[in-house]
Amino acid sequence: MEYAASEPGMSPADSPAMAIKILVAGGFGVGKTTMVGTISEIRPLHTEELLSERGVGVDDLAGVESKITTTVALDFGRITIRDGLWLYLFGTPGQDRFWFMWDELSVGALGAVVLADTRRLQDCFPAVDYFEQRGLPFVVAVNCFDGARRHDPIKIRRALGLDGVAPIILCDVRRRESVKEVLTTLVTYSAGGAFQAAQAGA
Repeated sequence: MEYAASEPGMSPADSPAMAIKILVAGGFGVGKTTMVGTISEIRPLHTEELLSERGVGVDDLAGVESKITTTVALDFGRITIRDGLWLYLFGTPGQDRFWFMWDELSVGALGAVVLADTRRLQDCFPAVDYFEQRGLPFVVAVNCFDGARRHDPIKIRRALGLDGVAPIILCDVRRRESVKEVLTTLVTYSAGGAFQAAQAGA
């Protein structure tokens, strides 16, 4: 997939089409599918399947005992920013056995949202490590589940061992405005990092 940049001085009508790719990652059952479905303007593509006996002892349902489906490939959604500019969301599968897909999904991505559940914070460690190692900008979006204890973002940063400046946001992935805030924060943060890198290389 090509991501074309607009030419300086061109009007939006003359600018080439551009797609911004964002990944939505995190542990099993953290709300990735819900987040994509909440914000997508098209009917999102889901690859969910019913949990089966094969997942017993493999998929950890602690804290999400009511979950009956799982993403086995990816979730996909789209948002139109303006004519010729789209935001594509790719939700990654959360289980360890599907991590081989992440390398392909991350190609060409502007950045990533790492969804976290404070009841199972350790489940988002692999996603944080993955994006840190590859230098892909990311934000940590803490999905505030009903009944879950609220934690200060500073304490969450410390628990995740984040030394950098990756933003940490409290959100509710069932609410469109909350998801928009997460994505806006990521795009702003990623664009700022890209600008600084360009300045450093000039």
